[in-house]
Amino acid sequence: MLMSKDTPEELESDREIERLIDEVMSSSLNNDSKLNDEQYRQKMQRRKEIQDRRIAQAVPEKGLVIVNTGNGKGKTTAALGMVLRSLGHGYKVAIVQFIKGAWEPSEKQVFSYWEDQLEFHAMGEGFTWETQDRDRDLEKAQAAWEKSLEYIRNPDFQLVLLDEINIALKMAYLQIEEVLAGLAEKPPSKHIILTGRGAPAALIERADLVTEMTLIKHPFRDQGVKAQPGIEF
Repeated sequence: MLMSKDTPEELESDREIERLIDEVMSSSLNNDSKLNDEQYRQKMQRRKEIQDRRIAQAVPEKGLVIVNTGNGKGKTTAALGMVLRSLGHGYKVAIVQFIKGAWEPSEKQVFSYWEDQLEFHAMGEGFTWETQDRDRDLEKAQAAWEKSLEYIRNPDFQLVLLDEINIALKMAYLQIEEVLAGLAEKPPSKHIILTGRGAPAALIERADLVTEMTLIKHPFRDQGVKAQPGIEF
């Protein structure tokens, strides 16, 4: 379990917001304790006061280290949503894919419309059970990391996506110490996203935003449905 770094004041604010939400939801489900219009307005006003205060105290900008991990689907998809958002703001973005590369991902074709803003490198040769060559996989992962460092250090790129780098770390193709050292070289305003299941604890500790995708149901595992265009690739 990850330990929260929130201050006592922030934790108390979170608890108060949760209490307000629980009271409103309970009221909606139970006619005996249903809030009248004035009670509802007061609770929502209090929630707004807490939220406004926290926003006013927040740091205006900070380059984030973002980790999408877990066994569920959606890690890369969520990261690509941030890529699209950054492109919409006119930022320069780089994507380095560590494992994928044996095929041309459809994302690469779509993002070709932003070729003046985006640089895309699929530097793997497929999943480990397909390549069956550890030395070759290690060599490719190291090359992808060297390419990643170029973008991490380059202040012209606002966002860098290191897709499936967590898998490379899990397979020991890369060492967590070298990745953390590389992240420390990023300019203060740059955002970096690292995706893939099995993110190491040291990376999670370093990150500013961590999301774990939880697998509940999967069509291949549960129904034997193959990967489909538009969903998996």
